[in-house]
Amino acid sequence: MLTESPRHTETAPFKATVNAGDYWVYRLQEGQTLRITDLEGNQAADTLFYNADDTAERYSVTDTLRGQRNVFLTTGSVLRSSEDRPMLKIVADTCGRHDTLGGACATESNTVRYSLEKRHMHACRDSWLLAVAQHPEYGLTRRDITHNINFFMNVPVTKEGGLQFADGISAPGKYVELVAKMNVLVMISNCPQLNNPCNGYNPTPIEVAVW
Repeated sequence: MLTESPRHTETAPFKATVNAGDYWVYRLQEGQTLRITDLEGNQAADTLFYNADDTAERYSVTDTLRGQRNVFLTTGSVLRSSEDRPMLKIVADTCGRHDTLGGACATESNTVRYSLEKRHMHACRDSWLLAVAQHPEYGLTRRDITHNINFFMNVPVTKEGGLQFADGISAPGKYVELVAKMNVLVMISNCPQLNNPCNGYNPTPIEVAVW
């Protein structure tokens, strides 16, 4: 459901640009609001969420989809944890659909989906592994990279139950806004994928803002 926010990024105490292929890690306090903006349109922001006080508890796609009975996220969706507790709630969304099923690109999936020559192209899993290595203070390891959300990514479900990577439905300036229902560690990989339409074959920056 398309919903505008009353907030303006000019008033945000924190704001940053995340270039395509880069990662962003941030600790959100309960009650804080995070906005992710697709600056140039048709860009996927692969995102992981953890309980910042106990990272063994993290975003769960199964609990989230069961709770909302919908495979896509938009305004009103509650992101639930592996303990089936509310982590964040989407309170504004000008895109209208965000993917929960497509997963994140990796060197392995680049090989299987595209070709052996694509294996070493940069991927979201690589960005997260770099984030984990460069931020040991959060206590994460490669085993903690699990379910993710692909904000702004369009992955339709076919009548047969299959998934398709389709052209994006986002546009320049579209955003999604979430309120933290607990202390949350956010880890974003701004997707560098060049081999399917998720980024319009041209990865671009996103903006993050926190109130």
